[in-house]
Amino acid sequence: MTTDIFARIEQSRTADEVVHQIEVLVLEGILRVGDRLPGERELAKQFNVSRPILREALKVLEGRGLLNTHHGGGTFVADVIGQVFTRPVMELIARHQKATLDYLEYRREVEAVTVEFAARRATEADKALLTRIITAMKAAHQKDDFEEEATIDVEFHSAIGECAHNIILLHTLRSCYRLLAEGVFYNRAMVYTLPGARDKLLAQHVAIYDAVMAGNPDAARRAAQAHIDFVSRAMMDAERSGDWERVSQLRLQHRAPDLSRAGTKARLKQPEAAN
Repeated sequence: MTTDIFARIEQSRTADEVVHQIEVLVLEGILRVGDRLPGERELAKQFNVSRPILREALKVLEGRGLLNTHHGGGTFVADVIGQVFTRPVMELIARHQKATLDYLEYRREVEAVTVEFAARRATEADKALLTRIITAMKAAHQKDDFEEEATIDVEFHSAIGECAHNIILLHTLRSCYRLLAEGVFYNRAMVYTLPGARDKLLAQHVAIYDAVMAGNPDAARRAAQAHIDFVSRAMMDAERSGDWERVSQLRLQHRAPDLSRAGTKARLKQPEAAN
């Protein structure tokens, strides 16, 4: 993690000012879950505060559930996103298919708004980050690396959320993408194995990227909705083909002994060859 995101405190140098600055960094999505803060000495130097003031600030932030401090192991941004959906809720969602349909419906509408904002608000730094991500996505696609491609897929959508510059959208979408990355809703590997799916998904991500880069909110909305529509259809197709394969395997397994016996009987009925 880069360490130049913390600003020097020039005036009263109180713990409250340190707390406020770190809270804003978490709220704006600059500090993300699992990010490790610099060591106490370095962080106090960057804030231009004493170490006792810094310790007081970190204690307040830990008490608010924003930081976790491990003795001898450093200070990290807490899993504030995971708390949006508790483990019992995540497991409940995973057991009911309707939740998956609702999830995709929700993403279709929310991401349409998000990419519109992104197309209007993305800064040059945002666009530079998006370009790095889409370049990495293309490279993973060329290598035929599903795991890397799927990881970058989530990173891409998260970055679009950042480009929208709306705090509520940012954290809401991050919580949704966490569920996606953990496979709560559906098996993305099945979708990627459908004929032509990987190429189509890449093209859809590029279309979203192009619209944001061009500052075209209408094109961005259409591209985002077309992407989710495709994912919905592909998911259903993958489930159907997977079910077909399961049924076919059961048929084969069940009938194999009968077919083996039939083959044996057929060989026994053949007349012996003349000498």
